[in-house]
Amino acid sequence: MFYVKNVPGWERIIRVLLGSLAIVLAIVFLQSLTAVIVSIAAIGIVASGLVGFCPACALVGRKLARQQARR
Repeated sequence: MFYVKNVPGWERIIRVLLGSLAIVLAIVFLQSLTAVIVSIAAIGIVASGLVGFCPACALVGRKLARQQARR
């Protein structure tokens, strides 16, 4: 792969679940433009959970514990 996973498994599950919940709630309860903006942001959260890589976490230097032990 071109990236190193920086999101642990338990956090990946939480990101997918809460991101999916945010998409559903935004579509149900918010007005049109606001729902689209919130849904797009939530899609990014779900994608980072599915892939296991968060660009914002990489920007601040976050690494998984086993990656730090190898160095």
